[in-house]
Amino acid sequence: MPRVAVLDADKCKPKRCDRVCYRFCPMVRSRVEAIRFEDNRPVIVEALCSGCGICVKKCPFKAISIVNLPNELEAECSHRFGQNSFKLYRLPVPLPGVVLGLLGKNGIGKTTTLKILSGEIKPNLGRYDNPPDWGEIIKYFRGSVLQEYFQRISEGRLKVVHKPQYVDKIPKVVSGKVGEILERVDERGVLKKVAEQLDLKNLWDRPLEALSGGELQRVAVAAALCREADVYLFDEPSSYLDVKQRLQVAKAIRSLKDYGKMIIVAEHDLAVIDYLSDQICLFYGEAGVYGVVSHVHGVRVGINLYLEGYLPDENIRFRKEAIIFHEKPPTSSFKSGEVLLKWGELEKNYGDFKLTAKPGEIVKGEIIGILGPNGIGKTTFIKILAGVEKPDKGEPFEKLTVSYKPQYISAEYEGTVQELLMAIAKEAFASSWYKSEIIQPLGLDKLLDRNVTELSGGELQKTAIAACLSREADLYLLDEPSAYLDVEERLNMARTVRRVIESRGATAFIVEHDVVVQDFIADRLMIFTGRPGIFGVAFPPVNPRDGMNMFLKEVNVTFRRDPVTKRPRVNKEGSRLDVYQKEIGEYYYVSYAGDEED
Repeated sequence: MPRVAVLDADKCKPKRCDRVCYRFCPMVRSRVEAIRFEDNRPVIVEALCSGCGICVKKCPFKAISIVNLPNELEAECSHRFGQNSFKLYRLPVPLPGVVLGLLGKNGIGKTTTLKILSGEIKPNLGRYDNPPDWGEIIKYFRGSVLQEYFQRISEGRLKVVHKPQYVDKIPKVVSGKVGEILERVDERGVLKKVAEQLDLKNLWDRPLEALSGGELQRVAVAAALCREADVYLFDEPSSYLDVKQRLQVAKAIRSLKDYGKMIIVAEHDLAVIDYLSDQICLFYGEAGVYGVVSHVHGVRVGINLYLEGYLPDENIRFRKEAIIFHEKPPTSSFKSGEVLLKWGELEKNYGDFKLTAKPGEIVKGEIIGILGPNGIGKTTFIKILAGVEKPDKGEPFEKLTVSYKPQYISAEYEGTVQELLMAIAKEAFASSWYKSEIIQPLGLDKLLDRNVTELSGGELQKTAIAACLSREADLYLLDEPSAYLDVEERLNMARTVRRVIESRGATAFIVEHDVVVQDFIADRLMIFTGRPGIFGVAFPPVNPRDGMNMFLKEVNVTFRRDPVTKRPRVNKEGSRLDVYQKEIGEYYYVSYAGDEED
């Protein structure tokens, strides 16, 4: 049985552990050199490793991962970065006129796959020490669509446009005003149409470095859509965007189908990837160790299989338990009825922008979801609750203990994740409750020895959420806690917040654009309406049905439920179900047994 042995070089500290992996290895003790040291780093020889896992358990820094894999899979390795490093199996197959979605957790190979398909990385078929030439690669994929695909890439006859994952890095390599940049790349002559679709006119004369994350995302998607290419690759195109903007981007990307283009999209928002894709490939495996691309599935069936955690065609279970959604509007299992916070009408002015909050109240033990477009005052309201900002009109809030996770997180803390959390949680950090309710559910046990400044976006987000929940407080405020997180991490985050809030009898406000996450976590909803950047109106918390109806009517979108998993699905605009739900005024929580949309 082949195995993958991966060493995380960032975590490995051989000077501090006395080389326990080497000293306790049964093969080494039997004079078989399964582990040797090169440049003061351990190297695990996979062919000699017995797969006993003793080194994995003994390593104090959790730097070693060893996974046994089926024999059949070894022949399908498409790329490996080096010895004892990440391994990718199989590749998705792009087809003309089809939008192919990629769904899987972080660190599982989606971005690597897009880089291979864009030609940025040459697939080495696992031979990192003796990379194959294009002739061998093309021969390996003979008989499949990828044979011709790589043939055209090797000859320079295939033009690929790749929208990268981290759009905040774009201003470091491109400068100028938005309009000038987009006019420069408009090879298809569709700039006017795309600018209308994505609401870019108000950004036309703004310099790129002055844009927010959501504005950069829309400009990056527009630039990709304007270029002439055979293949379009989009890595997380919905990040930073509100619900309306996510669907605008999805419609714009889908329009490429009409021109027979090959389109691949990696995305974590279930509602968006469902709405956007025709087919889907799932990624499973172990983050940072290996990733496997599943066979292609229809989008509805594929997402349902991902939530189930089992692929019947491959007889693979990649998650211990299924992810389950509720069908009816949720009610809190913890209802004290005791009012925690009550506010009258509030106003806050920022020059050209004005926020007005209607009177409202919250009770102990509930989670309030906040929904609304970008630039409407959601974060401003959260800052007023947290005491960071003071209202220009209205009474100050009662003195409550508040724990706040901001929208934009800084990684300036000098120290490890463990040191940061210990400084905040104090004695509670050593408790079994803290470990089982915060550290393990958020997947932080493997990050405790990492420096905060070295964390990725998703790792930093989980650390910030844990830091927020580590404080004993009456009120928890989390601004966009799902940013950079994958599907499983988002739902784990929602469960963790729910358990902590209920166990402490506290209350939480969650600002979140992912409708699936809000559906999963919120007891009641606060809706923000108005004109972004000009004025915003915050309505008091209402039940989920009324809240979703108010919000989705504003963005002119309806949702239905999947009959199997009960997950929310976006209706196609103008479809029979979309028209019917708008007629009866039920934009979200509607009883429907079938799934006529497919």
